[in-house]
Amino acid sequence: METTRTEGSLYTSINNKIATIEFGHPASNSFTAALLKRLTKTLNELSTNEAVSVIVLKSEGERAFCAGASFNELTAVSNLSEGKVFFSGFANVINAMRLCSKVIIGRVQGKAVGGGVGIAAACDYVFATEGASIKLSELSIGIAPLVIAPVVSHRIGKAALGELSLAPTEWKTVYWAQQKGLFAKVFENIAEMDKELDLYTHQLAQYNPEALEAWKKVLWEGTDHWYTLLLDRAAITGQLVLSDATKLALRKFK
Repeated sequence: METTRTEGSLYTSINNKIATIEFGHPASNSFTAALLKRLTKTLNELSTNEAVSVIVLKSEGERAFCAGASFNELTAVSNLSEGKVFFSGFANVINAMRLCSKVIIGRVQGKAVGGGVGIAAACDYVFATEGASIKLSELSIGIAPLVIAPVVSHRIGKAALGELSLAPTEWKTVYWAQQKGLFAKVFENIAEMDKELDLYTHQLAQYNPEALEAWKKVLWEGTDHWYTLLLDRAAITGQLVLSDATKLALRKFK
């Protein structure tokens, strides 16, 4: 069942050394500040859990993977402090994902927007369905994808990031995203994806966990400065969301 909780839901299960994190929100699986905080905490806990070798990150339902930041909380930001705190939530999740000692496999069953694209990019390997188109809509609402830009660029390159972000109303297909490196495998439907995902994760969980951890560190080389960088970007975004241009754009969307 899909959650009806206004702050969202997050559930974790562990089976055969595979931890599955499932998040949800009634507004297209968007992230509230509380949900981002819970996800960060869960990732940090699983990172030190010796009973876990692999993490699967998924969202509820069969439609959108993640609509990014909660629109209601975004429009409720009233000062710089609130803005920085809210956008720091995404910074903290991305940092927790890259620093997590476990390989994180993303399961993207539908569309991803804004922060949802950033979450997918922070996974180490991603399965997706043909319905998993993506969009960075930030510029169209008066802000910019500053916090997620480093991780999206890390995954698909700066040229592709520019193409994606400078067309903020345009959906890119799942095959565009696969070609650029965001998605590793694409499936016709959820059933086919889940079947392959189950086989893949069970095989991966049998590998030497120390080797997996060592290799993940190599994959994320050059990102040690992100802890400071992403929080600085969160502060800038928090300032942008208070601008007159952004307030006008948000009112139009609302």
